Amino acid sequence: MIRAFPFLFVILWSSAFISGKIIVEDASPFAALGLRFALVAFGFFCFSLILKDNLSARSRDIFEACGTGILFHGLYLGGVFFAVSKGLPAGIAALIVSLQPVLTGALAGPVLGETVTWRQWAGIMLGFGGAALVLGLDVGGELPVVGLLATGIALLAVTAGTLWQKRLGDRLPLSVLNLYQAMAACAFHVLVMLAIEQPFLEFTGSFILAMGWQILAISFGAFSILMYLIKVGSASKTATLFFLVPPVSAVMGWLFVNENLTPIDVIGLLIATFGVYVATRLQVEK
Repeated sequence: MIRAFPFLFVILWSSAFISGKIIVEDASPFAALGLRFALVAFGFFCFSLILKDNLSARSRDIFEACGTGILFHGLYLGGVFFAVSKGLPAGIAALIVSLQPVLTGALAGPVLGETVTWRQWAGIMLGFGGAALVLGLDVGGELPVVGLLATGIALLAVTAGTLWQKRLGDRLPLSVLNLYQAMAACAFHVLVMLAIEQPFLEFTGSFILAMGWQILAISFGAFSILMYLIKVGSASKTATLFFLVPPVSAVMGWLFVNENLTPIDVIGLLIATFGVYVATRLQVEK
């Protein structure tokens, strides 16, 4: 089962773009994210009680868990949602955020002391090239500066969160770590909601289904898998999986919401897949 975690992570994380597209049709971005992480926090609180995990921890560990929660769930997710809501094409937002493995690979050495080999760099470049081929650059019109800025902040946040989480190791049980991260993210989104948007939530059938999927499959499933992969593997190798998210999202869009899938998209998916394989599987020659 553990061997399937990278595959499951990519599938679940990619599905967030499809369900997120449905959610923002019936809710303002930060109101939806605030509700999501309030329910996620409650869920992980229940899990902690069932597993009899100790909720008390050193103040430093709680602070760092909250910090990574704001980076992953607050600035990263909020930045992407906000950018798209301001008119930045989702493809461009995804392309910018998919630079994360490049940035993580560059910083993993000086920050974590990891050795990033030439084969990993080759895989990283192939992965980015494949993702860029799928997303394309023909967006037309002018790109909103505020959207580009928000997506840039999201990129920096998810990179910093990955590196910081790797340094944390396993000081807290996974359910407790996720609880504090979700609580911090909920508080962040509520504060931003009150500051910049006119919140609204419409509990349509499609909204409830999409929100339920994001809570169960993404927050409980994909994110828990991500935390595990960061703990047991290198930050640079784990980050490379994000290259598969835009191509797999494109395939899901074709399957489930009638979005166009071209031969170029398929070629890009194959290139990105090979790049991830090179970066995460091949060993350095002795």
